[in-house]
Amino acid sequence: MRTLTIIAGLILALLSLPSPGARPRDQASATADSAWLGEEMPLPLAVRTPDDLAFKQTAERQYLLFNLLASGKVAYDRGDMATAATKWETLLRVPGLSAELDRVVRPLAIEARQRAGGVAATLPAEPPPRTAPGSSSEAGEDLLTLTPPPIAKPRPVTVVRGVVSGGGSLGAGGTVVWLKRLDGPTPRPRPNTGKVITQKGKKFIPRVLAVPVGTTVFFRNDDEIYHNVFSLSHPNEFDLGLYAAGISRNRTFTSPGPVNLLCNIHSSMSAYVYVVDSPYYAQADRRGSFLIRGVPPGRYALRAWHETSLEPTEQQITVKSDPVEVAVAVNSDRPAPAFVPDKAGKPRQLQIGY
Repeated sequence: MRTLTIIAGLILALLSLPSPGARPRDQASATADSAWLGEEMPLPLAVRTPDDLAFKQTAERQYLLFNLLASGKVAYDRGDMATAATKWETLLRVPGLSAELDRVVRPLAIEARQRAGGVAATLPAEPPPRTAPGSSSEAGEDLLTLTPPPIAKPRPVTVVRGVVSGGGSLGAGGTVVWLKRLDGPTPRPRPNTGKVITQKGKKFIPRVLAVPVGTTVFFRNDDEIYHNVFSLSHPNEFDLGLYAAGISRNRTFTSPGPVNLLCNIHSSMSAYVYVVDSPYYAQADRRGSFLIRGVPPGRYALRAWHETSLEPTEQQITVKSDPVEVAVAVNSDRPAPAFVPDKAGKPRQLQIGY
């Protein structure tokens, strides 16, 4: 890691060099406007001798390697697995990549692609390791050679899929299914982005939306009338107030459980956000089928919730190396509410003609 730190410092120093003819104010402005190291080449390095040319070529190669390596990690940390996989797969295709760097990046690239749900990329064969400590390979050996202690490769991951039955007259579609580890801690899920529930035709669309804890959901009014979205579901209660057509307001959900959505103007409108505290979750389609990807081997409690359920159902499953097939039944034991509450929790009459 010390080598990586030195190379990163070298790259930052190179980026601070002014290009020929650049004024100090231009350089400061460019630095202030740059939110990331960037991926543009060639670097502004003067070439006056053969040694200068060799240095420039080496620096640009390390610059490319560093950007692919680091930008993949930035994407991975923010939960953008597709971008992380693409960056790291590109890095693994760089000719002459060192065996040490390949060994670090390859399992991460495979894991990111699996978690992104995409088709596994065809990667080049792993390069042979160096024959002796401190030796160099043929032409193309990287300065950015990492020599950390051996690390364990990610555990293999698989899928859990099945079919949900139940749900009464509504059917099993929309059932939220998630997994909690029984033989260790469940990883904290990363919040999703871009989640939207629209109000259209005096309905919430979708009627049920599953999101991991920490996710911000946007509520967009696509009707030509006013709406007032609120919930009394503790501890996720909220009130977005009255807003007109074309306006979107949002709420961040930080506690797991069901959140019943209502409109203070239209008592017929009802929907749910279900907040899960696991990265392993899915929603059943209208036929009741679901698929959870990227589940590491282990023992899990599989839980399922339907909007007609008082409580989630639960069953234990064991995940190994093969896909797990499971049948899930949900209860429909939640009685119809005695009345539709207003924002104060009191009964209200049905709205007519609006």
